[in-house]
Amino acid sequence: MSEDFRTLVAEGIPDTLPAMPAEEPGIDHAPPRPHVLDAQERRLALSNALRYFPTKHHATLAPEFARELATDGRIYMRRFRPHYPMFARPMDAYPARCRQAAAIMLMIQNNLDPKVAQHPHELVTYGGNGTVFQNWAQYRLTMQYLASMTERQTLVMYSGHPLGLFPSHPDATRVVVTNGMMVPL
Repeated sequence: MSEDFRTLVAEGIPDTLPAMPAEEPGIDHAPPRPHVLDAQERRLALSNALRYFPTKHHATLAPEFARELATDGRIYMRRFRPHYPMFARPMDAYPARCRQAAAIMLMIQNNLDPKVAQHPHELVTYGGNGTVFQNWAQYRLTMQYLASMTERQTLVMYSGHPLGLFPSHPDATRVVVTNGMMVPL
């Protein structure tokens, strides 16, 4: 399982569509979010969600993501929730090239552990809407970046979306996270 786990964590978004993961008994799910998007905004949300995937998968994923948006008020990309158990493993279990990256992977998985997270399948850790990522594609891409990151790189993230690895100094911050929030007047 150990090498299989390391491979799965480092793979990012798989080239072939994974099967929908089975429901896990006893997992508390987030309530649906309010439907506040108009038709144009829903199309934009679908377009933004599909940007993570090759066009060959859009015909399958678009209706699936549209259903999630209609049902949940959010696109979680449930199909891409990993099939491995989510919990913090020892740092040496992670496919990381530096200890800092392994520590971040451990922290992410601890926050999404069903024993820790409020609504783990919807990536909600606390407070009803405090999410680690907006969707499972962001989780997979982040773990892939962390698996390849060296101590001379920094991962830059914006609202859960990994923007990429950038050259940095060994004493620099390994991850820079920024969140954009619009507050209506």
